[in-house]
Amino acid sequence: MSSHTVEASLRGVAAVCALLSAVAHLLLVPEHLEETPYMGILFAIGSVALLVAAAGLARRNPVPAWLLGTLVSGGMVLGFALSRTVGLPDYQEEGWDPPYGVLCMVAEVVFIIAFVAWCGVAKTPTPPAEVTHPTASVHAQ
Repeated sequence: MSSHTVEASLRGVAAVCALLSAVAHLLLVPEHLEETPYMGILFAIGSVALLVAAAGLARRNPVPAWLLGTLVSGGMVLGFALSRTVGLPDYQEEGWDPPYGVLCMVAEVVFIIAFVAWCGVAKTPTPPAEVTHPTASVHAQ
């Protein structure tokens, strides 16, 4: 498989993961705005950022989208872990909150793994195409 095909596949996987996490969090925004408003706002901001990242992965230069998506996904994983261990201000959850918790954790971790893999593929140098030099024929008279 060529590095271009692998890179395109990784972008696709990451875009699907970002969309999945964004939609799941958007579904939870109204509930969280009611219970703990700042969590609802964070969910909404994170969802919009992941939608932007998913769209950006289709662009010619996907680096900003990869960085945004990885930062947001990492933040969401961290927030999930903190909210279930030490807790966040006025917000403590218990368990994995099926199906959304498990689904989001898997999507966010896979996004981060895809980014790490993409970094390896993006650094792989592609061999230069063979350059042929035309032979000049010189006729001596």
